[in-house]
Amino acid sequence: MLRTPAGTARLDILEWLKDPVAHFPRQRHGDPAEDGVTASAVAAKLGVPRKVAETHLGLLVNIGLLRTKRIRRRQYYRRDDMRIAEVARVFEKGW
Repeated sequence: MLRTPAGTARLDILEWLKDPVAHFPRQRHGDPAEDGVTASAVAAKLGVPRKVAETHLGLLVNIGLLRTKRIRRRQYYRRDDMRIAEVARVFEKGW
């Protein structure tokens, strides 16, 4: 899923969310480092409509690589580094 052309965007999102303060502008609500970033911020960075970004983010949430937090009416996304490390170990072992 991460090796498809769309997977490149997902890998970019995961990379940007390592240091969201460096890659995304300040948000009105929520601290990017603590709470994560909105789908709108990711969409702007990717240069795609918000719905496309939400699809990428949703897939990453579904496989457990991102966590969500609701602040007011918006969903904020951040990395789940423990889960990412678990997945990386599985691939290092060769399934």
